[in-house]
Amino acid sequence: MDNLSKRIAIGSDHAGFRLKEAIKDILLKNDYAIQDFGTYSNESVDYPDFTHPVAKGVNDGIFSWGIVICGSGNGANMTANKYRFVRAALCWNVEIAYLARLHNDANIIALPARFIAEEVALEAVKVFLATDFEGRRHCRRVEKISNLLL
Repeated sequence: MDNLSKRIAIGSDHAGFRLKEAIKDILLKNDYAIQDFGTYSNESVDYPDFTHPVAKGVNDGIFSWGIVICGSGNGANMTANKYRFVRAALCWNVEIAYLARLHNDANIIALPARFIAEEVALEAVKVFLATDFEGRRHCRRVEKISNLLL
């Protein structure tokens, strides 16, 4: 992996705080460069405040990958997908994370902290980061996500 491919932005709300910390620990042990945009405790906060900087950083090419976490994963995922060059995928198991990368070239993984076991989330992140985009017939579809061809 080159330097940029090892740069990850991460953010969560209060519901995802513990999971975010566990993910960070594993990624740091595997030599990823992590930018943590918060939150930094389990006190109640609003997920968009922590998702927007992650998504903006990925959208602008500062980070190759993003990880966003909230209670259901939906709010963080919806927020991240407001950015033109972000393809955030809500992943609740390893297979979905794999397919999000393989077929959709997802660059942000959204995790539902209240609905996924920590071990599954850690494996999903690992697979997400290790899976290459398959390309071929999927390129046309991925380009259409951001209306780049329209």
